[in-house]
Amino acid sequence: MKVYPDNAFIQLEFDKVKTLLEEHCVTSFAKNRVAHMRLHTKLDHLLMELRQVHEYKLIIEQALYFPSDQAGDLKKEIRLLGISGSMLTGEQWIQVRRLLLATENIFRWLNNQRREAFPNMTLVVKDTYYEKAVAAMIDEVIDETGQVKDSASVDLARIRHSLYKKRQELRRTFEKVVARLNKAGYTADISESFSNGRRVIAILSEYKRQIKGVFHGESDSRRTTFMEPEETTELNNQVYELENEELKEIQKILRSLTASLSVYAPLLETYYRIIGLYDFIRAKALLAIDMQASLPVVTDKTQMRLIHGYHPLLLLYNKKSQKKTIPVDLTFDDKNRILIISGPNAGGKTVTMKTVGLLQIMLQAGLLVPVHPDSQMGIFKQLFIHMGDTQSIEFELSTYSSHLLHMKHFIENANGRTLFFIDELGGGSDPNLGGAFAEVILEQLAKKHAMGIVTTHYLNLKVMAGKTAGIFNGAMAFDESRLQPLYQLLVGKPGSSYTFSIAERIGLPQALIARARTLVDENQFKLDQLLNSTEQGLQELDKEKRKLHKLIRENDKLKAEMERVLDKETHRQQVELLKHQNKLSEEKLQYLKDTERKLRQLMISWRKAEQKDAVIKEFAAILFPKNEKVVTGKMARKLKSTYDELDAPIEVGMQVKSKRNHQVGEVIEIRGKRAVVKIGVLPMQVELSDLVAVKEKPKDPGEK
Repeated sequence: MKVYPDNAFIQLEFDKVKTLLEEHCVTSFAKNRVAHMRLHTKLDHLLMELRQVHEYKLIIEQALYFPSDQAGDLKKEIRLLGISGSMLTGEQWIQVRRLLLATENIFRWLNNQRREAFPNMTLVVKDTYYEKAVAAMIDEVIDETGQVKDSASVDLARIRHSLYKKRQELRRTFEKVVARLNKAGYTADISESFSNGRRVIAILSEYKRQIKGVFHGESDSRRTTFMEPEETTELNNQVYELENEELKEIQKILRSLTASLSVYAPLLETYYRIIGLYDFIRAKALLAIDMQASLPVVTDKTQMRLIHGYHPLLLLYNKKSQKKTIPVDLTFDDKNRILIISGPNAGGKTVTMKTVGLLQIMLQAGLLVPVHPDSQMGIFKQLFIHMGDTQSIEFELSTYSSHLLHMKHFIENANGRTLFFIDELGGGSDPNLGGAFAEVILEQLAKKHAMGIVTTHYLNLKVMAGKTAGIFNGAMAFDESRLQPLYQLLVGKPGSSYTFSIAERIGLPQALIARARTLVDENQFKLDQLLNSTEQGLQELDKEKRKLHKLIRENDKLKAEMERVLDKETHRQQVELLKHQNKLSEEKLQYLKDTERKLRQLMISWRKAEQKDAVIKEFAAILFPKNEKVVTGKMARKLKSTYDELDAPIEVGMQVKSKRNHQVGEVIEIRGKRAVVKIGVLPMQVELSDLVAVKEKPKDPGEK
């Protein structure tokens, strides 16, 4: 991505974001990546980096384990490993072993299931593998403290065995000499010490000529002399020779190990890069959590739709201060490419501009941004910035001359993939002339299809935005009643500078303010007042809108609660209906059991009775109760006198009559071949074939 000028990142405070990111890095590899961060313009690569951070962020938020053991800076060791004849020490091999262990843990963690769950994190280890043989070869030679093992070679084992025996012999001999001299009263308070790796005895200086041995020096006070006893001199020489042999053998083994593993230098360099990359991704994920950042929808277009976009540094600062941060909601597309922000000074115009610019830089650097996940952001190939006073003493340029020089670069190099930010376009010159040049510059940038934000106080630019395709107005909200900025961007209308309101706020004399008003062009003053009143009216409208939305939410909540209560009541009625149906079924079952019992008894009586007629009458009484027939007949006659049967299909809302029990009800629902009929207060399911549509007969006028 091309950036102009060279200090654009500093102007947008991206350097501060990089400092925060570096604080989360552990490895020097990751810190170096932060220092040399690039802005990507390839969609595939950018999406990969963003999704890697998003996946690591999910791992942290879900409290999942990821092996984050870090190795030291191994660039020197890996470089030495690839040089013929070089030798790594035991301590250096311990560092390499830690690298191997950290890499092994990562490969073990990335099993098949996790590779599917975190596909972009898996791309870091794509096209590589973990080689167990490297760790095995190191473990054969080096122990966990970095010392070469006795078993590393036959000669080393022999030398160390001899060295152990000689040291034991030297210790016994030395202790005998010390005990003898101590008994004689020749030794000082500290009876023994070491000099050049050899054990010596501390003798009182007045007795030094009475002891045979090698002189090794005196104390500062010259009261103590350090002597190597004659009895241990030869043993010390033998130990010294064995130690030299041991050192040579160790160096031989280490050099052999280095030569054997030199072929794995490229693989170890890959492991070093993998550990560093995961540390880099981890740092970006931690920063994203700090900034409440998320992954927006990213496309390969020059577009932007920010939903609740926050300035990351301002958000962090306000979070510490427990202050509220006002987000930015803004959309750039083919119809709206250049936003002109107007409004009072210190109202947030520049902060809004920096918010948009910093979010875009962070995104193209592979960082998640503090916006709503439904936000949409595109990819730009050029970023132009012009902010603040840029007068140059070196080139004898005034503020306005420097301003025009920057604008010349913008116009000559801008294209459809350019994102630009201009603070106070046309400032530093006569308002009329500067406003004219500003209008011309905006026309050229619009023709180039560049996208960007311009802040201004010029009235002609506000008017221009209302009639020029691709350019639209925006204003920073201002509470005129309290004379305080609201730091909120309102898109679609120009804003007032609130010059006189701010003058009143800081306490300028009313006479001066009144005099200034008389000097202002009447039309411009009226327009400024109109903008003031329009903005205040929109703010009131926005308040009413928020109240309405609140009432709608409360209404939706009450509606949901009512539906829950109705569902509960319907459930209760269904339970009652089932209880009633179960009760009827139980009564019917009991009736059938009683009838069966009576019929069995009558069968027995039939076999025994001589007069069959009497038994037959009892059969008839049981099977055809007279009372039931009478009741059924009465109900049928009553319904016939009250209702007329209709030759029509059954529909919801109709009155119907049951053919079986001659009851009338209302159809409230049809379910296939059944209908739900409300008879009295209870709904019942009845076969459609058992129903007939009826209509109540009109009453006789003389009937009461």
